[in-house]
Amino acid sequence: MKEQEKKSGSGAAAKSPETPPAQVLWAGRLAERPGAEAFAFQSSIAVDRRLALEDIRGSRAHAAMLGRQGIIPAAAAAALDAELAVIAGELESGALVIDESAEDIHSFIEGVLTARLGDTGRMVHAGRSRNDQVAVDFRLYLKRVVPELRGELAETMAVLLDQAEKHAASVMPGYTHLQRAQPVTLGHHLTAWCAGLDRDRGRFGDALVRLDRCPLGSGALAGSGLPLDREAAARDLGFAGPTLNSMDSVADRDFALELAAACAVTMVHLSRFCEDVILWASGEFRFINLAESWSTGSSIMPQKKNPDFAELIRGKSGRTAGNLVSLLTLLKGLPYAYDKDLQEDKEALFDSLDTVRSCLRMFRGMMDSAVFNTERMAAACSGGFLEATDAADYLVRKGLPFRKAHEAAALVVRDCMEAGQGAIGERTLDQLKARSGLFEADIYQALSPAACAAARNLPGGPAPEEVRRQIGELRKRLA
Repeated sequence: MKEQEKKSGSGAAAKSPETPPAQVLWAGRLAERPGAEAFAFQSSIAVDRRLALEDIRGSRAHAAMLGRQGIIPAAAAAALDAELAVIAGELESGALVIDESAEDIHSFIEGVLTARLGDTGRMVHAGRSRNDQVAVDFRLYLKRVVPELRGELAETMAVLLDQAEKHAASVMPGYTHLQRAQPVTLGHHLTAWCAGLDRDRGRFGDALVRLDRCPLGSGALAGSGLPLDREAAARDLGFAGPTLNSMDSVADRDFALELAAACAVTMVHLSRFCEDVILWASGEFRFINLAESWSTGSSIMPQKKNPDFAELIRGKSGRTAGNLVSLLTLLKGLPYAYDKDLQEDKEALFDSLDTVRSCLRMFRGMMDSAVFNTERMAAACSGGFLEATDAADYLVRKGLPFRKAHEAAALVVRDCMEAGQGAIGERTLDQLKARSGLFEADIYQALSPAACAAARNLPGGPAPEEVRRQIGELRKRLA
């Protein structure tokens, strides 16, 4: 049991130093410090270490502003900037390794800076709290990562649009209630997926607009008595401007909620797409053939070819939904302004962002190499009376009120079923006229699956030329 605990990480405290690190930013007030296990419990270095370069970037802007404002000597500001640049380079090259026993990434970097520059290093935190420091680091990180994620969405859309263009005229059944409903085209179906992903790109973009305010200079909650230039710091860091209210600046995690929600919605879309793929790959449908490199086998059944990547994407959607609920629950009872609970915000959002990125890449590769069985799809449009609505529309165009047309078409379907016929076109013209005298010989041409799809050429419809127009519109948005 003890050996198992060591391997699983439940014995993590045993690996921690017997005493916490000597360098903690808040140690002056306390005569006693938490023990090693307690210190490790409240440490966040394992999660926030990915903010290292953003932390350095924020500190460089802050130090430069302190120097310009005369809060610290210009020479000290220059030394801080130069050394922070060196530290960033060392972290990127691997020459400097992050100390996992540090409390957080902010403490680690300031500790390195102080060890190298002495009292000059200790000047960097003037007019700043870890509360506004972590808030600016978090936002800077998201300003870098979220556009990358929008790029992943765009690449995924591009792959789907290529497939949609190839199959703009490939007819297939459209489904409601998982029952065959009306003929559409594969291009129409894939473009529908892209329409959802396009909204996802918009949601991430909208969230970026609202998080584009700089909290630096808000301090712990009440700003600073030092003559900080918040506008200049915001400008130097590439923000649209400083945040409005210092208390809200350190309490606000709306941007994390918005992005967690955007991640959850994107994953719901991917999950639904993958559900289609999983159904299509089944022996009952046989609409799609996934590449062997995007499939797995069975450990017991030699014949199996499983759509495991699609299933994993579908399963991972639950992580992002759970992360959103975690963040909402985390925030709902917190008083303004900062509370230590907020340390839990990053792990949930980072996991959601990572999950969306990896799932988009897997989904994109899977769909890029997929081969569609268009003959099987077209054959599935025969039988099931997918043309019934078009029969009713035919009568409407002849002047019959829709409710009467609907009833006539329904009675024709009933007649077919009683006669053991699988399509309206199997009825003779006299048999059709028995239900409505408006039926003429041209009804048979109007009821083929391709004709049914082509007739629906309104904006948004499945007609091949309209699908190509939709594809062009989405490509313009991506461009």
